[in-house]
Amino acid sequence: MALPDDAALLRVAGVSAGYPGVPVLKDVSLRVGPGEAVAVVGANGAGKTTLLRAVMGEIPLAGGQVQLDGQSLAGLPIHRRARLGLGYAPEGRQLFPDLTVEENLEIGAARAGATVRRQRIERILTIFIKLGSLRRRACRLLSGGEQQMVAVGRALMAEPRVLLLDEPSTGLAPKVVGELYAALRDLHQAGLAVLVVEQNARAALRFAERAYVMEDGRIASSGPARQLLEDRHQVETAYFGRR
Repeated sequence: MALPDDAALLRVAGVSAGYPGVPVLKDVSLRVGPGEAVAVVGANGAGKTTLLRAVMGEIPLAGGQVQLDGQSLAGLPIHRRARLGLGYAPEGRQLFPDLTVEENLEIGAARAGATVRRQRIERILTIFIKLGSLRRRACRLLSGGEQQMVAVGRALMAEPRVLLLDEPSTGLAPKVVGELYAALRDLHQAGLAVLVVEQNARAALRFAERAYVMEDGRIASSGPARQLLEDRHQVETAYFGRR
């Protein structure tokens, strides 16, 4: 069931975007409600990362609009969107490898006072318990799963209203993926809205309440995540093409 416009916290309406000479997104619309977990799944190259980059303002829109709680984000730079409540853990993590776990986390709340930053770091370390003993270790020395936890933790440091996750399970062992999504499930159950884009459809659809399937820069189908998880035909069509 589609979420009504007036119930959406994050609204993407008819968005087209891409790169110079390379259109990627074509009239994409989706919604995330307050406290809702939503997944966007699809094959590599379907446009999932471009979608999040367009929402965050990393690339300009060729058409359509993005709204947060009814407010248009048109023309706002990334830091303003973050200040309004969008938290973003990008593909590839994009950590500062020679800085420690704690220093990377601090960057996520650079505008906050020292006391507030310390409080938020302690909260992140209760969410990702593994990081507690690693807080003073350089991020280049961490495993892929530990680095991903830091990337998500850094996005949480600004206390976002919507957490955007780009391919969080890439390169991680199944056990680590399970641990990561267990932490995300706890955050969601505490009231955080989450929009995750994933090539790992099974992990994302098990986590989310609603989902969209992207194919060739468009939304090919949408519905309850569990329904899409059980309907292998819709998802396989998006991943492997129409037969």
